[in-house]
Amino acid sequence: MTKLEFKNTVFVLSEKLFPMVSRILGSDEKAEDAIQEIMIKIWQKRSKLKNHPNISGFVFLTARNYCLDVLRKNKIEPSGCASHLRIITSKDENNLEWQDLNRIVLEILKTLPVQQKEVFLMRDIDGYDFIEIASALNIKQAHARVLISRARKQIGSVLLKTYDYEKGAY
Repeated sequence: MTKLEFKNTVFVLSEKLFPMVSRILGSDEKAEDAIQEIMIKIWQKRSKLKNHPNISGFVFLTARNYCLDVLRKNKIEPSGCASHLRIITSKDENNLEWQDLNRIVLEILKTLPVQQKEVFLMRDIDGYDFIEIASALNIKQAHARVLISRARKQIGSVLLKTYDYEKGAY
């Protein structure tokens, strides 16, 4: 793979990797460093990429595995990485209702199975396509769709119970 081919097929994905890497590692600064390291690792394996059937999937999987390796090396649990996220956004970010809703959704996410949470974050927060999610998590697209559906259903169910005015839960 030439420099130009690498630039046009792999390096262009670095911007798309950023939300996932930042979320997993917990900061934008760490994500920038990690993406540089990931690109170096992939550049070193470029000869194997020429005939790879799914280069973007390989890049996403490599990035996710690299992040998990960094967390393991530093003995950090990946499950707490979503705490800095703003799940729900609004024009008035300081509005207490939006802050409360964001806190509730983050708490719900902590209760979801790991794969459901990861697919939800990658799809609804990071904005990845199902093919990218499936590649990064090494699962089938259909399974990713099932996981997102279950995660959304669970989140919706808990929110409905939380905000159910008839039962006075609010």
